[in-house]
Amino acid sequence: MSDEEGVLTNLDTMNAGGPQPNGEDTLPAVGIITQYVKDLSVENPSAPDVFQWAEPPQIDVQFNIGSEVIGTDVHEVTLKLTLTATSERGTMYIVDLAYSGLVGMRNLPEDQAHAFLYAEAPRLLFPFARRVVADAVRDAGFPPLMVDPVDFNGLYAQQLAARRAEEAAGGKPISPVTGNA
Repeated sequence: MSDEEGVLTNLDTMNAGGPQPNGEDTLPAVGIITQYVKDLSVENPSAPDVFQWAEPPQIDVQFNIGSEVIGTDVHEVTLKLTLTATSERGTMYIVDLAYSGLVGMRNLPEDQAHAFLYAEAPRLLFPFARRVVADAVRDAGFPPLMVDPVDFNGLYAQQLAARRAEEAAGGKPISPVTGNA
């Protein structure tokens, strides 16, 4: 058997559960279609005095993840970051970023779709959002800020456990895909 025949046999074996004769795909598929800055705000409220301040800033970083159905098999996942740098003298800078990605998903069970939207997609978007934040802080006149990596899967597991505990305590059940009660 030639190498080419072996490759064709392997592809045939792999595709045994692949596309159906009627053209309807039944295998799960996910992917980032595109990503973009949806909203960006940079404030430097104490300029120009802030550039004379010698003390290092205290930086507060807040995250929020949202997902919205855009169309059939397409969701918009938005990673919101708010960074506030303060010192004893006041606010040095504030960066608000909404970084989004369009996610295509089909043939996924609801629990896996939810996990992808709220854990894996933000993990994939984060490095790009991190660079936007670093550039925005640099463009505001400060040293670039490299936000520490975030364990989105760990945060997702914590949130899911908290929601399940709330449901068990008699709270409203929460839809795994929308996150709404």
